Amino acid sequence: MDFPLLPRDIYEEIRKTVVGQDDAIREISVALVKHLVGAPAPNILLIGNSGSGKTTLMRAVEKFLSSRKDLTDFANIVRMNANVLAEEHEGYGRVVLGRLYENAKKMIGESADMNRIIRSVEHGIVFIDEVDKIRAQVSGSPNVRGIVAQEALLTLMENEHVRFDADGFTHVVNSSGILFVAGGAFEELYESVLRRATIGQDVAPLQPIVVVSASGEVREEFPFHLRDYLKYDDIFRYGMTPQFASRFESIIVLNDLAEGDLSRIFVEPEGSIFRTSRDYFQRFGVDLQITRGALIAIAWDASRQKRLGARALREIFRRVIRNLEFDPSAATRDASRVVTVDEAMVKQAVASREQGTARVR
Repeated sequence: MDFPLLPRDIYEEIRKTVVGQDDAIREISVALVKHLVGAPAPNILLIGNSGSGKTTLMRAVEKFLSSRKDLTDFANIVRMNANVLAEEHEGYGRVVLGRLYENAKKMIGESADMNRIIRSVEHGIVFIDEVDKIRAQVSGSPNVRGIVAQEALLTLMENEHVRFDADGFTHVVNSSGILFVAGGAFEELYESVLRRATIGQDVAPLQPIVVVSASGEVREEFPFHLRDYLKYDDIFRYGMTPQFASRFESIIVLNDLAEGDLSRIFVEPEGSIFRTSRDYFQRFGVDLQITRGALIAIAWDASRQKRLGARALREIFRRVIRNLEFDPSAATRDASRVVTVDEAMVKQAVASREQGTARVR
């Protein structure tokens, strides 16, 4: 029987929420369908700056799968932080499988047949966030906790028969069918590869280019994209053991978000920063608006802070809106009950921040 889901179906749905990462969404969509139909699917390593959308992407996958009633038995996905996982003393396999087991009962029903629940565990999806925090070495010295965590997860990935206790019984599952997706910023990795590209080690050296924003402001940038230069050796040197890193057959480097992407992220997705703020003001009978110039100015400022990604949008908008949020009713200038954020307000907030930074220094 034909499988009722194509990679394009997942792609089209997820890109409504995740902006600027179309290539990553395409690859994850294919891997998910392979996993769901029982075909060999590659474990995935997501590498991207903070705020580039790693967690948002996996949340969108989780939301999509849970919305498909025909995939209830296969939509068992759990998200875990690598740092938290590394602190567990009951055993990594027990913790991960226990989470999948509890999630399966929640989705399928606690009264469901046990074999059906175990099949859901064996066909689960595990997202491990901040996996770069369990590196095997830090500043050239061994990191025992990271080494143990990588080895334990590697054992779980490779072991076809793992035991864990739940509801008073010992269960044995084949964990080789679980899809693992790990994500991290790998900031020092980014810097080391950039340094290699900048000085021309093993590659042609980067040349700066001039970038002009939609508002006419000019800056000079190096056109560096980590995915163009990244090698497995870079990941090994960072502190991921060869055995562990090689279990991720698909390495996806997320894009740095451009000015246009940031503009869309700010206003378009459900639950976006602007929509959330607008809902807040509407509770007080105030209509919050924003001019195109203000939107461009916010996105331009955020695009300069590449290490923050979309999180930079929230930082600058908070500076613009915080006084208005304190007394929404008083923020309106006339009987129209409309508050408009304009370009001048954004530039004033940016200037205030820059002056404050200068004073601290």
